[in-house]
Amino acid sequence: MKQKLDLNSWNRKEHFLFFKQMEEPFYGITTTIDCTQAYANAKALGVSFFSYYLHKTLSAVNAIENFRYRIIEDEVYIFDQIDASATVMREDKTFGFSYMAYAENPIDFAQIVQTEIERIQTTTGIFTREYPENLIHFSALPWINFTSLSHARSFSWPDSCPKISYGKLLDENGKKTMPISIHVHHGLVDGYHVGLFLDALQQLMNE
Repeated sequence: MKQKLDLNSWNRKEHFLFFKQMEEPFYGITTTIDCTQAYANAKALGVSFFSYYLHKTLSAVNAIENFRYRIIEDEVYIFDQIDASATVMREDKTFGFSYMAYAENPIDFAQIVQTEIERIQTTTGIFTREYPENLIHFSALPWINFTSLSHARSFSWPDSCPKISYGKLLDENGKKTMPISIHVHHGLVDGYHVGLFLDALQQLMNE
């Protein structure tokens, strides 16, 4: 479900119109997330660490209203729920775009993730199904401890989905960390909102 936002009463109307006209309205930041407790929790629950931190990421996304904004035909809509389209690698080292619906229970979500990963393994190509608009674009680069990241984008293609990527899991003296990159449309999300998202994400990872 989604609701159209009234632009005329929105305090960010000028910001939205200013950034919407740009060829590249996205900006990104890279930082580090402490995963020590989250990694232990995933093992205790018997779910993959990937599904666990994707679940916490979606929980944080859904907690921050600006991350649930999407631009559709020049109007801004607020979605009730945001799901994930994650890249899934196949045995032949190609990947396909998935669709993983958010579930509040991490064990239920882990099953959704596993079922979708298995489905992708039976497909070819990049686009493997129809995709809704209430998504984040999600990827994991577990081989790379990156300190910055950019994305391939077509400026002519209307896009307002946040893009969130994680890098290599590092372990130093028992503390586990991962780099995270967040790219967002500046017409919808400012640095303040990215900060709120990161605070919410770290709190969820620490639970």
